[in-house]
Amino acid sequence: MRMIIVSGRSGSGKSTALDVLEDSGFYCVDNLPAGLLPELAERALINSEHAEPLLAVSIDARNLPSHLTRFPRMLEEVRDRHIQCDVLFLDADEATLLKRFSETRRRHPLSNATRSLAEAIRDEKSLLGPIIDLADLTIDTTHLNLYQLRDTLKLRLLNRPEPGTAFLIESFGFKRGMPVDADLVFDVRCLPNPYWKPSLREQSGLDKPVAEYLAAQPDVEEMFQDISTYLTKWLPRFAASNRAYVTIAIGCTGGHHRSVYLTERLGQVLQQSLKNVQVRHRDLS
Repeated sequence: MRMIIVSGRSGSGKSTALDVLEDSGFYCVDNLPAGLLPELAERALINSEHAEPLLAVSIDARNLPSHLTRFPRMLEEVRDRHIQCDVLFLDADEATLLKRFSETRRRHPLSNATRSLAEAIRDEKSLLGPIIDLADLTIDTTHLNLYQLRDTLKLRLLNRPEPGTAFLIESFGFKRGMPVDADLVFDVRCLPNPYWKPSLREQSGLDKPVAEYLAAQPDVEEMFQDISTYLTKWLPRFAASNRAYVTIAIGCTGGHHRSVYLTERLGQVLQQSLKNVQVRHRDLS
């Protein structure tokens, strides 16, 4: 049996996550009291007509605070039943959450006559602390639209065929902010930049002319070898420590050339020695 617990601050995309999981064959339960988690898992195991039941539940700030405090113990009880259980936490920066609520005109579950929307958003993160601390996968949705979030969830959650560590290596541009959910970050802005070559500016690290230009630069090759050696040696140690998800981020200025090229090459190398390696280009669109 596989269970996914979906949590996050209001406005971060939890409903979208449940929709994606439901479309993928999961039986979804929204706003589950955390205290019922072990019982629900047990009943799903007993009553399921499927060989490998799929269950997704949303647990968020609509729970009683006392239930959220008990979440670590409830999660342990579920995993003691030998259930593969992943905890997904979605979040976004406070300015983005404020904007989303203003656009939808929805009421925040923690806001009231004495608590403003901004205060409710800040308080919610503290309330969800017990879940944040145990999250296997955290996704920052600040810069993701609906379709990008759907694609990210499918890549990270559903493209994991078996228990074990799922590695994601992604390129990004520092000008749009560093990924807050990255476990390892490598800054490659010191390398020669194809952006300053007019013939290469509108292309990306996926295009052959850019790849050939970067492959001919000694510094690029040296950087690739150093990062490759580090990851090849240490990522298996992450897997041995029972990490469910590990994200490696490679950043350049715009996220179009150097980081994309190196991410593609590193992904090819890592896929030769690790089972589940995914490649993503955050800012390439």
